Amino acid sequence: MKRFRNIPFYFGILGIFIFLMYWIVRAGRMLESGKEILNTGSQTSYFSQFIETIGYNLVHPVALILAQIVTIIIISRIFAYLFHKIHQPAVIGEIIAGIALGPSLLGSLFPGFSSMLFPENSLGNLNLLSQFGLILFMFIVGMELDVKVIKNKIRDAVAVSNAGILIPFSLGMWLAYFIYSDYAPSHVSFLSFGLFLGLAMSITAFPVLARIVQERGIHKTPLGTLILTCAATDDITAWCLLAAIIAVAKAGTFLSSLYIILLSVVYVLIMIKVIKPFLKRLGDIYTSRENLSKPVVAVFFLTLLISAYTTELIGIHALFGAFLAGTVMPDNARFRNVFIQKIDDIALVMLLPLFFVFTGLRTQIGLLNDTGLWKVTGMIVLVAVTGKFAGTALTSRIIGLNWRNSLTIGALMNTRGLMELVVLNIGYDLGILSPEIFSMMVIMALVTTFMTGPALDLIEKFFREKQHEYSEDFALLKPFKILLSFGKPEMGRSLLRLANGLTGRKKENATVSALHLCPNNVLHHYNIDEYEAESFAPIKQESQLLEQKIHTIFKATDNIDNDIKEITNDGGYDLLLVGIGQSVFEGSFLGKILDYTTRFVNPNLFIHKFSGKSKTIRNLPVDSRTQNILAGSNVPVGILVDKNFEGLKKVVVLIRTENDGFLLKYVQLMLENSDAQITIIDSDSIIKNHQEMKEVFSNCLMEYHDRLKMSNLSEFDILFFSQFKLMVVSTDGWKNLVDRGYNWLDKTPSILMIRE
Repeated sequence: MKRFRNIPFYFGILGIFIFLMYWIVRAGRMLESGKEILNTGSQTSYFSQFIETIGYNLVHPVALILAQIVTIIIISRIFAYLFHKIHQPAVIGEIIAGIALGPSLLGSLFPGFSSMLFPENSLGNLNLLSQFGLILFMFIVGMELDVKVIKNKIRDAVAVSNAGILIPFSLGMWLAYFIYSDYAPSHVSFLSFGLFLGLAMSITAFPVLARIVQERGIHKTPLGTLILTCAATDDITAWCLLAAIIAVAKAGTFLSSLYIILLSVVYVLIMIKVIKPFLKRLGDIYTSRENLSKPVVAVFFLTLLISAYTTELIGIHALFGAFLAGTVMPDNARFRNVFIQKIDDIALVMLLPLFFVFTGLRTQIGLLNDTGLWKVTGMIVLVAVTGKFAGTALTSRIIGLNWRNSLTIGALMNTRGLMELVVLNIGYDLGILSPEIFSMMVIMALVTTFMTGPALDLIEKFFREKQHEYSEDFALLKPFKILLSFGKPEMGRSLLRLANGLTGRKKENATVSALHLCPNNVLHHYNIDEYEAESFAPIKQESQLLEQKIHTIFKATDNIDNDIKEITNDGGYDLLLVGIGQSVFEGSFLGKILDYTTRFVNPNLFIHKFSGKSKTIRNLPVDSRTQNILAGSNVPVGILVDKNFEGLKKVVVLIRTENDGFLLKYVQLMLENSDAQITIIDSDSIIKNHQEMKEVFSNCLMEYHDRLKMSNLSEFDILFFSQFKLMVVSTDGWKNLVDRGYNWLDKTPSILMIRE
């Protein structure tokens, strides 16, 4: 009764105050005498009033901007996912999504819907939000620059970096000479037009380039360091040139712009000599998420905002100030990692796609409506590729690099991506670029970014003698090779204990390799070494305790599932061991709907349906990533369900189907390489009725009779499984258990499910 004692009090209070409000309304109506009260209820029905209210809410600025943001994020994520599938950077998909939502596609096919979703009077709000997203993005770009690396490698990179600016800049100005008369706005001088076109040809998308270098696994090689140094130096030079060109464009002449340039130099010196030492002191004190308090975070954000505001007042654009604020942030990698995490998602996931769509709304490909305009577009693309790709590649070859490395540098430096769009929008806002030239340059940015991946693939194809780093460690053929693939570091420790139980006493005839892949978007090139060391620390500690030598493979990638399958299938491994992942779809009705939808649209699982693998896979308690790896791997796969697994001690092996004979091979490996006590449960006498399986078991029993036994037990309970530390079963066997509906499945010890 205690839980009901407050109900009378609750309803009593509720009734009293409802009556009080009713009395106030009745009394208030008496105050209406003498006033002309507008009563719309008699003119229209209640439903009509409701419809009018909904219509008003739809066009309200807050509702409209929210609808725009939701639409933009959904479409951007879809396009980013699709372009990931064809091995293109997500930024390409997001740029295409912006163009698709603009007049070039949506506005052309559905003009009514386009004008309703993106009315002209709402673009100002969209632009402001996108500009704020750009400010945060440029701040992150500034923080991602590792100035120490630039200082250490600048002598090696200065020739390539200078060529990466000077050659395309000169070619851009040369192109401006031929198209100025026909395509430049009438009020723009040739100096402003030529300088801006030259700069647009010189841009390299440093963030996209850094992620491609990580994904390709060359970030720790001398070539990768050289590329990052060249790109970072290029980035700094380009933004300084942009500030000067904006000053010239606003002042009208170079001499008039000297005042703005002088103020800019003074401001840069203040940031470097005064602000940076102060921030460094703060960064040294507040290095972790726990002690990075709100007042301290406010100081760093104020530095960003004041820097952006100051450069906007000077006349060299707020984005330069944001970029500069990022470069003067403390060099402490841990601090930068923590701080970037605070703003990365909100800037890149929500606000930055608004900029892509705003750019797409400005990009009117329909304006390029004759052959002559497309010829000019082709000329712009040709000049851009010649200046950046060919210019940096030839320069790299001249200073002594081989053709493979030279062409790789050229292909990566030719990546323009988002940084190009930022520069183009600045030029469009200043009136330097006409709508036609703006659309042509956007196409150039897309083409040069899109071609980076295929160009690198072609270079690797024609210079095949150079292999990926991870393949060099495994060139020696071994009788038995195990690959451990783990996400969480502690799972790597458990997988190594299991692998050691299969190879521990024959280490000279086996290799164990540990693979850790992480999403490209969670890493920054300056902290990748620290992240790699932290990821492998537990497994390396365990390898020392077990005296088990391991090889480590680390890679940042945009497609973890595919890379695990490729490394496994191409590495000549005999067994892949993975840790189970928990599905995000479990535990709710909505999750089950999403799970069904995801399975339905997943092309990989749809393809594997015809191979006969998906039926078994669908019954396994694993996430979609593990399902995809299982379906695509050409080698045996073991899935460890870790329930505090400490090693091979007491093991139970379930023989459930006629195809489970291969499990005896792993029983033999466990007996040979560990002190495990193994019990085989053969409820249906499958081993007894198959001569080959019977012979294998008899041989094992003869040699290890004190540690191996068989049972025909047909009924199991929780108490029975409590005596074991590991249960081994095939994936077909697991399906058999699930179909029989045993109620002890969730009470088992750690499980090793093996698919041969």
